[in-house]
Formats: sequence, structure tokens, C-alpha cells
Amino acid sequence: MHHIARRTAGIIAALAVVTALGAGCDKDKDKDSASSTTTAAATSETHIAETKISTPNGEIAVAGGVLEKYNAMGGPASPLGMPTGAAKDAPDGGTVQEFDGGAIYSSPTHGTHVVWGEIRKAWEEQGGASGKLGYPTSDEFDIAGGKQSDFSGGTITWGDNKTTVTEK
Repeated sequence: MHHIARRTAGIIAALAVVTALGAGCDKDKDKDSASSTTTAAATSETHIAETKISTPNGEIAVAGGVLEKYNAMGGPASPLGMPTGAAKDAPDGGTVQEFDGGAIYSSPTHGTHVVWGEIRKAWEEQGGASGKLGYPTSDEFDIAGGKQSDFSGGTITWGDNKTTVTEK
């Protein structure tokens, strides 16, 4: 019986590989759903994955570190929702991409992080990535009684319907 289990496991593994390869080669684009098509674009010596997401405003590309963060957050099914436009340049060589529920900022120095909700509102009031707080250095995380995000120039906390900005 043991050899049957090994043979079955081998067949299942082979089918998984074939299925994964087939999914990556799918040329069919359904414009009426939130489906995505993955391609690779070469930038110098690095390959950057790109996904085009069908939205009510057409297909919008999400790529690189922003795509990795978006997928880690749950993609279109996450609180971020659908992208609202293409990625844009941000200060100091960074990028930003807006989504229905927030934004993903990527900086070569500070990484790629989500900013949303009341913390995002307070951060933008302080000048966003160009302000004293600079780029986010963490995603929002839970603290006693609320949420917090860290930035290169300080922190923003939200709790009890109150937002507090603390500069370094």
C-alpha cells in the first residue's frame, strides 16, 4: 500500500505543476470580472511581475513590490479593494498606487507599506511622504485600544476616535 500512496502523491504533484503552468499561460481575459492576467516585464536585470486587474474603469496594472503587498493583503477581496489608477512617482524615488480603501507606498529606503483610514488622513494632513513624517516604515498594527503606523519621521496612532501624531 505504501507504494500506492507514493505514486498517488507523485501524480498529484505533477497535476499541480501542470495546472500552475496552465494558469500562467491563460490568454483569456474576462473584462466583466475582477480577473487578472500575470505577465513579466524586464527592468534592467530584474524581473518585475505585473498583474492587470479589470475594474469598472478598465484594466489597471499593479506591479513589483506594490503587487506583492497587495496580494499579501488579499488583493481585490481585501479592504484595499480595487486599484483606482496606475502607480505614480512619489518623493525620493518612491511610488504610490491608490486603491478604493487606501494606498500602497513603496520606497527604496523604507520598503512597501499600506496607509489607510484615519491614520492616512492624519498623515496626508502632515504632508504625506513629502512631509515631516516621511514614508511609512510599517503597515498599520494593533496597539492597546487602537491602531498605529510608524513613519520615518514619527508615528501616528488612532484610538477612541482620536488621532495622535508624534514626530521624532
